[in-house]
Amino acid sequence: RIMLAKDLLAKIRRLEIRTRRLVDAVTGGAYHSVFKGQGIEFSEVREYAHGDDVRDIDWNVTARTGVPYVKKYAEERELNVILAVDVSASTAFGSAGVEKKEKMAEAAAMLALSAVRNHDKAGLMLFTDQTELYLSPRQGRTHVLRIIRELLATDTQNRHTGTDLRSAMSVLTRSLKKKSIIFFISDFAGEMDYEQELKILAGKHDLVLIRVTDPVEHLLPDLPGLNLTDAESGASAPWQPGGRARREYEIRSAEWRFGLQSLALRAKVDLIDLSTTDEDSARPLMVFFRRRGKLGRGRGGRA
Repeated sequence: RIMLAKDLLAKIRRLEIRTRRLVDAVTGGAYHSVFKGQGIEFSEVREYAHGDDVRDIDWNVTARTGVPYVKKYAEERELNVILAVDVSASTAFGSAGVEKKEKMAEAAAMLALSAVRNHDKAGLMLFTDQTELYLSPRQGRTHVLRIIRELLATDTQNRHTGTDLRSAMSVLTRSLKKKSIIFFISDFAGEMDYEQELKILAGKHDLVLIRVTDPVEHLLPDLPGLNLTDAESGASAPWQPGGRARREYEIRSAEWRFGLQSLALRAKVDLIDLSTTDEDSARPLMVFFRRRGKLGRGRGGRA
């Protein structure tokens, strides 16, 4: 269904008002304390002084002047925040009236507003098994409203339905020249064949994974006549409640959940879990920001 322009505008306004309250209440200050000062940029050179680190010597300037000079660095005044959001067909599922893609949009909008509120640049990448949209990082309210509009207009019509997490991570690695904070938001459905790409991306940037799931993906209800359909492949099979099939489903679901947690630990990246049944996305993000502020960057783990 194509959302009417008036309805979309009203939804943007409601989401902006809601997320601004949440940013002010729990996220804005924590965001600033956790991420500000993470990066440094070249500022100028000055003459070498006793006690300076020899690794900071600028050999080009030293060779020209005949006097040793060292590079001075300054804390970056602005950061790049990239929101990489999965918009494949599997994100259009929700068993309790809220689809996964709606929860992803809420979390991404909150993070975008946090970034712009702190005078950082926010960018957006929407992906399936290819890049559907890329907005370069920019500052300002107009830009963040464009991001929110694109997040809310993620109808799967005219989009690819599959997911390729490896490709999305590789695109980010190739495209981002400046060190960035990347919030990679997905349901992470499918094979975990992207460990190498994940580690490469995490080695170059400050990467945070946000997994959005629905309770039915962990435990199926006992409903006679239920058919299971893969939203991305279209494959369908009848579900027999109870017994061996139910146990196998629960085992595979647990393996998938804990598999991503283990992968995040190996790659030393943080993992935040959100559910479609969460009242809002603020609480899990608040836990993450508070824990991150205490432990520091790159420890890996769950929020």
